Amino acid sequence: MLTEFFGASTLEAILLTLKLAFITSGLLLLIALPLAWFLAKWQSKAKPLVMSILALPLVLPPTVLGFYLLIAFSPQSALGQGWQSLIGSNLAFSFEGLVLGSVIYSLPFALQPLYSGFSQLDNRYLDVAKTLGFSAFEAFIKIVIPLSKAPIVVALGLSFAHTIGEFGVVLMIGGNIPGETQVLSIALYEQVEALEYNSAHNLALALLIFSFVMLAALYRFNGVARSDEAR
Repeated sequence: MLTEFFGASTLEAILLTLKLAFITSGLLLLIALPLAWFLAKWQSKAKPLVMSILALPLVLPPTVLGFYLLIAFSPQSALGQGWQSLIGSNLAFSFEGLVLGSVIYSLPFALQPLYSGFSQLDNRYLDVAKTLGFSAFEAFIKIVIPLSKAPIVVALGLSFAHTIGEFGVVLMIGGNIPGETQVLSIALYEQVEALEYNSAHNLALALLIFSFVMLAALYRFNGVARSDEAR
C-alpha cells in the first residue's frame, strides 16, 4: 500500500530518513544532556559567546553551514583524511557524513529545551541530594533527569522532526545518492524538478501531517507536564 502511494524509490528515502532521524536524535540526547547541564551551571563572561556559537545553526543559512561542513568532510581536510584512513571510505557524500552533519545542524534544537529546563530546576533538590551523600553524577542521573522529563521529550521530538525536514545541509554534504544519502526533502525536490507533481503532493502532504502531529503532541505533552508540576 505504501509502495503504491509513494513509490518504491520514495519509500526507500522514507526509511533512510527515519534511520537518520533516530540515530541523530539519539546521539544528540547523549551530547546535549551533559552539555546543557554544564551550560546551565556555568558562570563565565565567555558564556554568551559560547551560547552564540552553539546557536548559530538556528540563524545561519543551511547552505552556508553545509558548504563549510563539505570542506571539513572532504578528503583534503584533516578530518576527511583521518576518516578515510580509519574507515577506508569518504566522509563526504556518505550516510555517516549525513549523521555527523545532522548532529551539528540540529544541536540547538536539542540543546535549547534542555538548557531552559535545567536553568529553571530548583537547586534545593541538589542540596538535599548532597546532604544524602549523592555524588554529582548520581544526583544528575537520579534527580535531574527524572525531574526534566518534559524538556528531554521536547528535545528529542524537535531534533527528530528537524532532522526529518533537513534539506540544505544534507544536500551539500550528501548529494542525492538513492539508498545512501537521498532523504525525504531531497526526494521531494527531485520529484518537483521532474514535474512529478502527484508524487510530490503525496510526499509533501505526508510531511505536513507528520510535522503537525509531532508539534501538537509535543505541545500537548509539555502542557500536561507543566500542569502536573503546578499541582
